[in-house]
Amino acid sequence: MLLFRSLFISLFALLFCSTVLADASIRADSHGPVGVMGDHMHKEGEWMFSYRYMQMEMDGNLDGSNNLSTDEILQDYSVAPENMTMEMHMLGAMYAPSNDLTLMLMVPVISNKMDHSMQMMGGMGMMPMRSVFTTETDGLGDIKVGGLYRLKQTSNSTLILNLSLSLPTGSIDEKDVTGMSMGDKVILPYSMQVGSGTYDLRPGVTYNNHQPTYSWGAQTIATLRLDENDNDYSLGDRIMMTAWYARPFAKSFSWSVRGAYEYWDDVDGESSKLSPMMKNMVPTADPDLRGGQRVDIAAGVNWIIPGSATNRLAVEFIRSVYQDLNGPQLETDYSLVLGWQLSL
Repeated sequence: MLLFRSLFISLFALLFCSTVLADASIRADSHGPVGVMGDHMHKEGEWMFSYRYMQMEMDGNLDGSNNLSTDEILQDYSVAPENMTMEMHMLGAMYAPSNDLTLMLMVPVISNKMDHSMQMMGGMGMMPMRSVFTTETDGLGDIKVGGLYRLKQTSNSTLILNLSLSLPTGSIDEKDVTGMSMGDKVILPYSMQVGSGTYDLRPGVTYNNHQPTYSWGAQTIATLRLDENDNDYSLGDRIMMTAWYARPFAKSFSWSVRGAYEYWDDVDGESSKLSPMMKNMVPTADPDLRGGQRVDIAAGVNWIIPGSATNRLAVEFIRSVYQDLNGPQLETDYSLVLGWQLSL
């Protein structure tokens, strides 16, 4: 993971120090914010390759929209999750066999890290003992294949049908040592797995509108679990809605602001590989404490350096402003997305 990050930061710095001049005829906001996937079409015969680095930080717990302290959680559980970092490296490719159809492939590599506090009751009148431990997982996530189909085109707008399939390539059997496992590696709860274990249909629609001095767009994408995985559960269905406004500046740059809403269901079923006692010991193992909804706001910048091949760099910072979670459940603090795209 460190190698991927170092290579990307080096590439980002190199391109920022370059003296290549931008072609003003290609606008930086012709693509949406980098945190939005599948927002644009390509011309017939055109390829685009991309790399994204995404980091999500979760800190503290909510029950509904109310904060819960570690002490409050440990009144009902032996273990309380305190914070989590999720990192994703996403390699992507897009190809347009025609002006109305763009095919796409997304390959994620995921790394998860979660810190916990654990409380054990003391014997012989002793005070409860508090300790901390960390679990980590990483690996290939669920690969997504699909396409974008142009439903309608005008002189300044495009309506796109999004349709992709998420393949169960990510592991749902990730293990690590916990504070209760006596040094042995055990299956970890749902949020620490790097895959869903199911085939997931991802339909959606995207609208883009470009005016002489600004652009805007909106997108809705659903994630529908088509079956149950080998461990007898499926993650909850999800729906995401987002809209953005972007404005070019300084010839080769654009800035953007974006709002997003996401809703997701609880886990359906229960993992057959998790000990039945675990959901009474740590809230992350309870399938009925996985659902929720969240509102985010985001700010981003796109930078384009066209030539015989078009390089595009982008960054977006995403902050959660409202959450309502089936808890105790870790709340999302912020996310950061960095991206590089090469069109040929």
